Amino acid sequence: MELLYQIALTQINGVGAVLAKNLISYCGSASEVFKTKKSTLLKIPDIGLFTANSVLAFNDFKRAETELSFIEKNKIKPLFYADPNYSYRLRSTVDCPVLLYQLGAANLNADKIIGIVGTRTPTEYGKQFCDRLVEDLSHTGCMIISGMAYGIDICAHKAALKFGLPTLGVMAHGLDKLYPSVHKKHVDSMILNQGGLVTEFISNTNADRENFPRRNRIVAGLCDAIIVIETARRGGSMITAELAWQYDRNLLALPGRIGDEKSEGCNYLIKTNKAEMIESALDLEKSLGWDMATKLPAAQRSLPIDLSQEETIIWTLIKEKKIIGIDEIVSVSTLGNSRVALTLLDLEFKGFIKSLPGKRFQLL
Repeated sequence: MELLYQIALTQINGVGAVLAKNLISYCGSASEVFKTKKSTLLKIPDIGLFTANSVLAFNDFKRAETELSFIEKNKIKPLFYADPNYSYRLRSTVDCPVLLYQLGAANLNADKIIGIVGTRTPTEYGKQFCDRLVEDLSHTGCMIISGMAYGIDICAHKAALKFGLPTLGVMAHGLDKLYPSVHKKHVDSMILNQGGLVTEFISNTNADRENFPRRNRIVAGLCDAIIVIETARRGGSMITAELAWQYDRNLLALPGRIGDEKSEGCNYLIKTNKAEMIESALDLEKSLGWDMATKLPAAQRSLPIDLSQEETIIWTLIKEKKIIGIDEIVSVSTLGNSRVALTLLDLEFKGFIKSLPGKRFQLL
């Protein structure tokens, strides 16, 4: 029953992801939001008169019931943002969706997740680089994420299927359709290969223009790194790149010839130091420290005897994962952002761990 209210909350006029999570935080649950008095709602930070009235006036629970039936009929997995199966990477972003709808068994908390985006009209140079990059990443077992669009997006998905990597498509509409429809033929293979589709939109939501930036923030938030392969100075790929940079994700871009319209965006990202230049999969592995993980000594160190309880928890996590990001440490340890940050700093000062690019850590 709580899921019904979670769905309903996302459909209230004027209530986006940030306000919805604020309401849940103060009221205790989605169902309690609809039971809270106006005077109490108005005391919640950032909840003004318009939002309070929108909550109180909402009565379209029938639409939420219809969505529940759609979810059950089509074996879709709803993921509330507090669910342990919800992406810890995405949860760390302030504007993460309250609910995700997932088709397929993709592990949103996989150890290695890479997003690949780019122009809808790539050159042969861009398509060949995308294919070669994914092939060279196949030994890592990483998941490839993109938006199922024409061009670089579908090149990345197809390359992942070709070289045996799971791949996840993030949609700008409900899961009752697929845009572009010509790519529907790839979905079954994606699901069978431990990938699939994910969206924050309920069924019967069209792929309207305003939905694509919302989709792009999910692509950026789900990943360890975003790779941009050919893009103009403006467009969806640049929005994803900017969001990845804001989310402190590793951002890499394929350089191109000066003056080429399809390389202007990539060259700009590199020129302004927002993105690292990528020429091969090795550049990505070095950026994320993956090459270092494979070179760690086979015989791991024993637990230092002078660690506090919190230091022991985090040291053990790093030992198990070899390399781990701070968002995953926060999610798994349940110690909280500030406590994890301070403990990591203490461990680094004591010489037990080393920080890597992208707020990732490994043992020394």
